[in-house]
Amino acid sequence: MALETVARLDEVPIGSRKLVKIGNTKILLFHLETGFYATQAYCPHLLAPLKSGKLLEGHILQCPFHRAQFDITTGEVLRWANFPPGIQALNLLRSEKCLTTYPVIIDGDAIRVDIR
Repeated sequence: MALETVARLDEVPIGSRKLVKIGNTKILLFHLETGFYATQAYCPHLLAPLKSGKLLEGHILQCPFHRAQFDITTGEVLRWANFPPGIQALNLLRSEKCLTTYPVIIDGDAIRVDIR
């Protein structure tokens, strides 16, 4: 496991998210009631930035562009892109793809992520 420190505990309060970079990889770090989670920073549909995506039901991240929804705890696709009308035609070429998630380890007051 190649862990990288990405933040301190006090930098990411419960209910917030933080965009961090490890090498050339941008990830989103989330602090939910159930713990810390890290995901890729871009939607796997068309690589739209997810930083401003809505959190629904506490752990469901909705892409702000085409409304794909992902469980940030597992990366599972809950709903593929469905907005605006007509985007479904593009979905014939862009099949569903899960959100990449990364293990998060708390080490003292350091938040560490393994992107390997």
